[in-house]
Amino acid sequence: MGIFLGVIIVIVGLIVIFFNIPYSKTTREFNISINIEKQAIAMNNENEQQYFTEADIADLPAPVQKYFRYCGFIGTPKMSYMKVAFNNVDFSLGRGKSTIKVDYTQYNIVNKPIRIALIDSSMFGVPFQGIDSYIDGKGSMKGVIAKLITLFDQRGEDMDRASLVTFLSESLLAPDAALQDYVTWEEIDDLHAKATISCYGTSASGIFTFNEKGEMTSFTTEDREAISMDGKREQVTWTAIISDYEDHNGIKQPTTLQAVWNYDEGDLLYFDGIHTSIEYGF
Repeated sequence: MGIFLGVIIVIVGLIVIFFNIPYSKTTREFNISINIEKQAIAMNNENEQQYFTEADIADLPAPVQKYFRYCGFIGTPKMSYMKVAFNNVDFSLGRGKSTIKVDYTQYNIVNKPIRIALIDSSMFGVPFQGIDSYIDGKGSMKGVIAKLITLFDQRGEDMDRASLVTFLSESLLAPDAALQDYVTWEEIDDLHAKATISCYGTSASGIFTFNEKGEMTSFTTEDREAISMDGKREQVTWTAIISDYEDHNGIKQPTTLQAVWNYDEGDLLYFDGIHTSIEYGF
């Protein structure tokens, strides 16, 4: 019995050590993907740096033009990519389910478009990580527990569209994306504009809302499905809420980004990102 107990203690100790070492296959996969995209950007950025001008935004809907001016983008360099870091985010696992804390780091590449995000958390002390990506027209969401076990790996046309519209919802945070040929705009009124993104044979749309100052305050779409941990899919209105703008090196950026499923029986705030950090690469 003593030998058996000793073996169990050793095994548990090794598992604890494994859980706490920095190495992670998921993190490595994320870093490799990001480095590939950065290298591609560096190879393509041999021309002179471009800057946002009034001519760039002349054909955009009035509230979108106002947003560019209010945030201070005119006269600043156009970005090639955006990095957004969320720390200690309250993340809901679904209706009636618990909330966990996650760190969430994402990169949005302007010219393709591409979006790659790493989710880092733990569940009952066991590491949980995930990669949420849109690359070359394919969307996917993979979750890995205990650094080795794939909990889910969601793909398909619905995921392609959902990932594409998520990129669209963030396009004004890295606004050179909003000027690309893959995005078209329609003016609705002084505080609303519709945008449509089309890539690799897939299209998705949503409505941006602005306030009187010029801040973008939300994005709403019908082109996302709520997908539960068990793979159940449900067509639900999705809203991104953007708020708490602060000045960073002359650019006004939101510091709170939230994601909400607008279920018929009530809203579910499932991603509550505060103290958000936004950085640009050129």
